[in-house]
Order: sequence, then C-alpha cells, then structure tokens
Amino acid sequence: MKSRTMSVKELVMLAMLSAIAYAAVSVCRIPLGFAEYLKYEPKDVIITIGGFLFGPLAVVAVSLVVSLAEMITISHTGPIGMIMNVVSSCVFGCTAAFVYKKKHTLKGAILGLSLGVVFSTIVMMFWNYLITPMYQGVPREAIAQMMIPVYLPFNLLKGTINAGIILLIYKPIVINLRKLGILSQKDSPAVPQRKIRPEAALLGLLLLVSCILFVLAHQKII
Repeated sequence: MKSRTMSVKELVMLAMLSAIAYAAVSVCRIPLGFAEYLKYEPKDVIITIGGFLFGPLAVVAVSLVVSLAEMITISHTGPIGMIMNVVSSCVFGCTAAFVYKKKHTLKGAILGLSLGVVFSTIVMMFWNYLITPMYQGVPREAIAQMMIPVYLPFNLLKGTINAGIILLIYKPIVINLRKLGILSQKDSPAVPQRKIRPEAALLGLLLLVSCILFVLAHQKII
C-alpha cells in the first residue's frame, strides 16, 4: 500500500510538471534572431527538472504529454513538429538526468547539463537537416547552408539557457517542495539533502547573462 501511495504521488508530480511545461511553452516563445520559426521555449527546463527528480523516464513521459498537447492546441507543424519536440527534449533532458542520477553532486549536474547541450545540439542539427524541409517547404540544400550560421548557434544557445536556468532554480525548488511536504527524500532519492550551493546559482546566472549579451550582440542591439 505504501509503494502504491508513493507511485501515485510521483504521478501527480509528473502531471504538475507537464502542466507547468505546457504553460511555459504556451506563454513564452522568445525569438533569438536566427530564423522566424526558431524560438526559445523554457519547457525543457521544467522537463529536465522532472528528470533530475525522478530519472530519465520522467523526461520521456513529460515530453510526450507536453508535445502532444502542444501539437493539438498551439502548434502548426503537426506530428512532425511533435516528433522534433520530443527528440529535442529527450536528448537534452535524458542525458542530463542520466548523468545526474549516476553522480548526485553539483559536478554531476554540471556535467550532465553540459553533455545535454552538446548532444542535443548535434542531434537536432541532424534532425533539422532531415525534417525541417518537410514542414518548411524549402529545399534541403537551403537547410544545409543554414547548419553552421543558424542551427548550430541556436541549439547551443537554447541548451545553454536551459542549463543556466536549471542551475539557478533547481535547488531552491527542491527545498521549497520539501518544506511544503510535496517532496521528500524517499520520494526523490536522486536529490541530496544539501543547502543551496551559491556557486551553482552564480554559474547559472553567468550563463544566462552571457546568453542575453550574445543575443543582443547578434541582433546588433549592443
């Protein structure tokens, strides 16, 4: 009976994360100046936090739910766009969560997020080359010419922003969830009981500021 209660509690948490991630993608779509259809959405932050809490399978579950809801309601790219969203979220989030599950430290989190940025950039460049011509209606040769000047910096920037936000907010979120009684150490063994690490917040803030300055410089605002 006890294990069933924990399972239901975890399911409720995943449902809550799915709702928050969907809300994030619905209200926050920020153009980064590379292409009109390439916009930053913070949903992968929420999805990856779910992975840090409950493991890589949580990333898969939440990304599937959110991408399906997005396809039905606000997306105009249909099943192809849904597949792209699931692949992008899972490569970044599952990589970060898998490494963090193996090494439950700040270094493990940084390593996992760094690998997530690298792997998701490589994988999404391949998928952009393969899939984007199908729903953009442009020749594959045109997409190939955009690989280095557009898709490479966009995916690197997107992943870095996600990593910076996660480092900045993950530990405070966990601490407050525990204070509210929503989360416990037994419910989430992948989260060590430690105080907020200021170096994690500083690194996250540095990454975010660097990304913002890069976008402003790219758009010739500064």
